[in-house]
Amino acid sequence: MKQRILLLTPPFTQLNTPYPATAYLKGFLNTKNIESHQADLGIELILQLFSSAGLKKMFAHLETLDLELSENSFRIYSLQAEYIKSIDAVIRFLQNKNPTLAHSICDRTYLPEASRFSQLEDLEWAFGTMGIQDKARHLATLYLEDLCDLIKEAVDPHFGFSRYAERLGRTATHFDEIETSLLAENSIITNFLEELLQEKIEKWKPTVVCLSVPFPGNLFGALKCGQFIKKKYPAIKVVLGGGYANTELRSLHDPRVFNFIDYVSLDDGEAPIEFLVEHLNGKRTAKELKRIYLREEDKVIYCNGSKEKDVAQRETGTPDYSDFLLDDYLSVIEVANPMHRLWSDGRWNKLTLAHGCYWGKCSFCDISLDYIKNYEPLTATILCDRIEEIIAQTNQTGFHFVDEAAPPALLRDLALEIIRRKITITWWTNIRFEKHFTYDLAQLLKASGCIAVAGGLEVASDRLLAMMKKGVTVSQVAKVADAFTQAGIMVHAYLMYGFPTQTAQETIDALEMVRQLFLNEALQSGFWHRFAMTSHSPVGLNPAQFMVERTGPHFGGFADNDLYHEDTTGANHDLFGDGLSKSLFNFMHGVGLDFPLKNWFDFKTPKTTIASNYIENCLNDAEGELPKQNAIIVWLGNKSEANFFEVTQGKKVVEMTELEFVDKKRDWRIHLPANEAKWLMEIFSQLEIKNNTPLLYSELKKNFEKADVGEFQNFIQSKAWIQMRENGLLIL
Repeated sequence: MKQRILLLTPPFTQLNTPYPATAYLKGFLNTKNIESHQADLGIELILQLFSSAGLKKMFAHLETLDLELSENSFRIYSLQAEYIKSIDAVIRFLQNKNPTLAHSICDRTYLPEASRFSQLEDLEWAFGTMGIQDKARHLATLYLEDLCDLIKEAVDPHFGFSRYAERLGRTATHFDEIETSLLAENSIITNFLEELLQEKIEKWKPTVVCLSVPFPGNLFGALKCGQFIKKKYPAIKVVLGGGYANTELRSLHDPRVFNFIDYVSLDDGEAPIEFLVEHLNGKRTAKELKRIYLREEDKVIYCNGSKEKDVAQRETGTPDYSDFLLDDYLSVIEVANPMHRLWSDGRWNKLTLAHGCYWGKCSFCDISLDYIKNYEPLTATILCDRIEEIIAQTNQTGFHFVDEAAPPALLRDLALEIIRRKITITWWTNIRFEKHFTYDLAQLLKASGCIAVAGGLEVASDRLLAMMKKGVTVSQVAKVADAFTQAGIMVHAYLMYGFPTQTAQETIDALEMVRQLFLNEALQSGFWHRFAMTSHSPVGLNPAQFMVERTGPHFGGFADNDLYHEDTTGANHDLFGDGLSKSLFNFMHGVGLDFPLKNWFDFKTPKTTIASNYIENCLNDAEGELPKQNAIIVWLGNKSEANFFEVTQGKKVVEMTELEFVDKKRDWRIHLPANEAKWLMEIFSQLEIKNNTPLLYSELKKNFEKADVGEFQNFIQSKAWIQMRENGLLIL
């Protein structure tokens, strides 16, 4: 029997762009000629609910309930006619299909307003003088969040725009509560979900449905889909996989899970799905499957007997975004955080440059798992081929490279290939703040379309950074962040507090480091995360080594990832969260950078031990090393026009040359001896990025010396060389 695969992302992930897991798998299945389709049930459910027809159903449903609403929810309920009248136009506006509505939204007479709009006075200064489109999108987002508040209070407490029943999926060591919720009466939200699911099944008639669960907030929706399929379409096989399964379900042994699904797949899904299709076609036994959990005689069995290796990244195919409603996603503006805005605003094609992490040592990270430890980069050629294919599919040129940490050498080669092919894209990614990200590399990445990078400063303490094997220092982070900032690339820092043994003094000192980074404009965005101990990280695997004690939870056969722990040597980390968040919010908007740190907390804190000019000194000490002999030299600028002239130096007449360059913003000139100018004009063609074989620094030096036009050391210290270095001559 020919298998037909339906790949589903259950509610909810993002409103502005599809989560890429199913697109990756569909791209691979295309290479195997296995028929497949995909859908993002999250965005489709949102569009069904937030429509005039959907709101009519919801408000009619409220009429049947005997509820005592809060004052805010009653206000929304009372304004239901206004919401029903305006919702379709607002959704079209957020889909960038109705831009002129911004004028009506911004005059504050069009949208009904409830409690979310009370935030506007506080946020006015944070957002500054937003353009009319941005301001309208923010107001429209508040309007949707008001409706969300009503839904959570009166219709379905599990609802959220980017998650559904997340609490049930977090630290769900036992299956009991999830099962109870699954067996409870449907809400209007899950009714909508089942209607959508049935529509997809009737349309594509799959024999296998694969549910990708990247986050805890997708788990309940996925199991609800499985429950519906098992009841209405028992012949269809249901597979659950994705990031949640890969991290949480590696010790699964509760057979009740398989009342709702048939299989759980771990890690990369390409080979497990291919082999499962072979199994369903009778060409492979269950024992020969790859990383698959199933139920047999009411016991959970792990099948991993296949002898074949995983599919190499170069053979996984180009992600396929067909079937998605790409023009129907919503661009919303939720919070005044520049990096978080990229998550919720704009359509981003997701692409992975390298499987795994090239560093793979951080002690807080799941480095024992496949998605981190098995590092396999693609080539710049393959990546650019895929970029061009995806642009042709989607007509979108925004890319989010979703790597754990994009490798600098690969980013360099990718940027060169993007520029060489004259591909116009806008992109952002995660990095490590390591020394190979120089100012020159940042300039190259900017030229290729990079607009933002995010990286881990974490605890901003050299002692703790060494303890967590981060491989960077605060000084190094500052220099790299500053290099990106100077190149015009936004820098976001992942910040962490509560790492084992972190003291109150170190927490305050970390805040001072962060304050100085914003003061010196090396950072533009950041977010504090509370340290979480996971069972697959070095801290979770060896807690005693980090001087913490695991205190739970008790594993009950379902999920095993988040761990409770006691840090007897560190500070009371619970105290610091609000003050750290409040200060960072202000720092991002240039406010409070001169406040004493104690002002951000409502309890006594130690004085910082960090010198007030520490980061400034780090940046001033950022002199680069001498270029490596195998560094490549590229020229980002245009060709020059030469004008020859003579100057008299004493009794001597010297032939000189003026090279005139015309760039996008300005014209500029350099003067140098004619012999050096002639050599330079000849060498320029070898420095252009269009060359597939870039010139090495050692080759440049050898070529200069062979031309016998002077001392190379004098040349690279000349004013002309310095001008070229400032205007697009990069050493990488």
